[in-house]
Amino acid sequence: MSKSTTSNPVWKSITSAAKLTAIASVLASSFNVFAEPIEIKFSHVVAENTPKGQMALKFKELVEQRLPGEYTVSVFPSSQLFGDNNELAALLLNDVQIVAPSLSKFERYTKKLQVFDLPFLFEDMAAVDRFQQSEEGQKLLNSMNRKGLVGLGYLHNGMKQFSAHAPLSTPGEANGKKFRIMASDVIAAQFDAVKAIPVKKPFSEVFTLLQTRAIDGQENTWSNIYSMKFYEVQSHITESNHGVLDYMLVTSNTFWKNLPKDKRDIIKKSLDEAIVLGNQIAAAKEGEDKQAILDSKRSELVSLTAVQRQQWVDAMKPVWTKFESQIGKDVIEAAQAANKQ
Repeated sequence: MSKSTTSNPVWKSITSAAKLTAIASVLASSFNVFAEPIEIKFSHVVAENTPKGQMALKFKELVEQRLPGEYTVSVFPSSQLFGDNNELAALLLNDVQIVAPSLSKFERYTKKLQVFDLPFLFEDMAAVDRFQQSEEGQKLLNSMNRKGLVGLGYLHNGMKQFSAHAPLSTPGEANGKKFRIMASDVIAAQFDAVKAIPVKKPFSEVFTLLQTRAIDGQENTWSNIYSMKFYEVQSHITESNHGVLDYMLVTSNTFWKNLPKDKRDIIKKSLDEAIVLGNQIAAAKEGEDKQAILDSKRSELVSLTAVQRQQWVDAMKPVWTKFESQIGKDVIEAAQAANKQ
């Protein structure tokens, strides 16, 4: 290089700029190497040995395996971070990034999801799954977008059973008894229909309420009755299969849209695969946990005859008509159609 070139002010300016660019590139690379991974907080209210608990841990494993050093998933089970009455508010405040509330918890954000609370609507979990995977069921995942919530998928738990401090064979035996319920107008109406007293309380308080006899009973899946030890403080469980307890995995519009698309796709794929595992566990645990409860001999099983079951159906089915205008007749009919396939 000639002396005239090296002494040229323009050339010096160019080479200085090039050096600064190179330094900036090195610093940026160093920053990326040492930057803390982005934390995704996943809060839920049940124990880790439940289908939801195992699904959350699988999701953590897959994300951290596929995006090492970039994203980390912190799982908070058993209401450690937020209870079931405030986790959606926390999600919208970005205090947590993923939650999986029961479908009953979305009542204030959309009335359409109340379809899952209608008593004796689904014959079994296969019918529930068919409806959720149908066009109408998938549309429901997007029913809260205007409220800032993004539905990412459904997770099964199982069919609900009644438990109480006394046998429940007929609707008349529920008369005057207090039952803990989730904050759901449909479920409240379900118990009103049999002249029982619905009491809205957080899931984390149910064991103590049953133990102290502040309430007479509750409704839940075999998985939750077993993992939360409700059977230890309830003398009878009625195998009613009267409703479904499923969850929706949700995040906020703000968090989801701010993720880079390639990262978002990987996170969604990981969640989908974790949900498949969770649903497989749910199907297996339904029978296993029921048997474990029976083997414990702490709680007696009440099996309904066809006539007794029909009495419950007749008493509770008017709830469908009461909420048809809120849910939509088309949604209810699509759910009913899933039983016929």
